[in-house]
Amino acid sequence: MKKICQAKGYSDDWIEKRVRGIAIRDELTDEWHKRGAKTDTEYTILTAEISKATFSMTPDEYKRFKGLRKENLRDHMNDLELIFSMLGERVSTEITRKEDKQGFIGVEDAAKRGGRVAGNARKDTEKELGRPITSKKNYLSGPEKKKKIEDKN
Repeated sequence: MKKICQAKGYSDDWIEKRVRGIAIRDELTDEWHKRGAKTDTEYTILTAEISKATFSMTPDEYKRFKGLRKENLRDHMNDLELIFSMLGERVSTEITRKEDKQGFIGVEDAAKRGGRVAGNARKDTEKELGRPITSKKNYLSGPEKKKKIEDKN
């Protein structure tokens, strides 16, 4: 994956976050599976709950916001978007384990709460930075280094 991402212009720092995000996501979906979430529809709903609470958008809404169609949303997120995605998923995993959530309803509650933690952190960060974390910018055109230069101007 690293060589493919480097060829597309992603920095090593971004690639590291993306790979870590994949590991966090895999750990979360493993927990969901062990605790009774089995279908693609259930995974879609749970993912949407985390995303809604974190970014005030479902993944489909977020993709439209960024102008994406079939592309992977996370491959088009900036550093902070990736970090808040990871935070929502990691906290959801921790709540699920700590409270031994079982069945779809149990893990759905943990997903909503984990996303809410990340959403609150995102809102606090936006207040501190004076700008939104979510961005319509993505990696459909141009390498990351050029985008970082453009963002500074």
